[in-house]
Amino acid sequence: MTNSTIPLLPEMAEIWQQTLNWQPNAQQQQQFQQLYELIVVGNRQLNLTRITDPQEFWEKHLWDSLRGIAPHGQFLSSVSENAAVIDIGTGAGFPGIPVAITVPNCKMTLLDSTRKKINFIDEILTELSLSNAKTFIGRAEEIGHHPQHRKTYDIALIRAVGNAAVCAEYTLPLLKKGGLAVIYRGNWTEEETKSLQNAVNQLGGVVESLEQFTTPLTKSIRHCLYLRKVVNTPGIFPRPVGVPTQKPLSVQNDNNY
Repeated sequence: MTNSTIPLLPEMAEIWQQTLNWQPNAQQQQQFQQLYELIVVGNRQLNLTRITDPQEFWEKHLWDSLRGIAPHGQFLSSVSENAAVIDIGTGAGFPGIPVAITVPNCKMTLLDSTRKKINFIDEILTELSLSNAKTFIGRAEEIGHHPQHRKTYDIALIRAVGNAAVCAEYTLPLLKKGGLAVIYRGNWTEEETKSLQNAVNQLGGVVESLEQFTTPLTKSIRHCLYLRKVVNTPGIFPRPVGVPTQKPLSVQNDNNY
């Protein structure tokens, strides 16, 4: 599907190369364009994103999605080796769909609890012929206990979902030992690092790195946190639906719940 009334995305080949040491091939650029068009059209029925300007979409949805899997400007080697990847709370498909387009060898699962959004993403996957991605309707608190998902993934991506301790509780149970959680954040403080550390310790992980970077067009400051799973997560985690957000692990510990 193409829509002549929707503008073309900028190609930004130089910026891709300078920031990620990569640039999309012609097919990937076409898939990015199709994704953009489908989301602009889908936005008329579903509240998917407020970001529809082509340059803003490129920076905040495409570039930002891929920057998360490319710390220090290099794609994670683990993401390309037939890695099992899950995008938790994918919403309109970010960061999972751009990652699936960019890394065709990975096996991407797009998780969201909203059926309408998942139905829409299924249409996108068909339109873009993305055979390496599939969807799943559910909540992280529930699938974290499902044998099909627990300890199954090499990489877990999570963007714009709860605070960092909540994100850790959603991601770490799903990872294999040695797996990596990538938490996309805007602002970040030293205080948050301490409370996250507390949560991650309980979940069988370590904070491997925290990266601050600047977006290429608007020069906004963003952060990505990388959590490595080092031992199995205790069976009580993730806690039931609603509990992680109401009583984040770090707060729970500090207040002796």
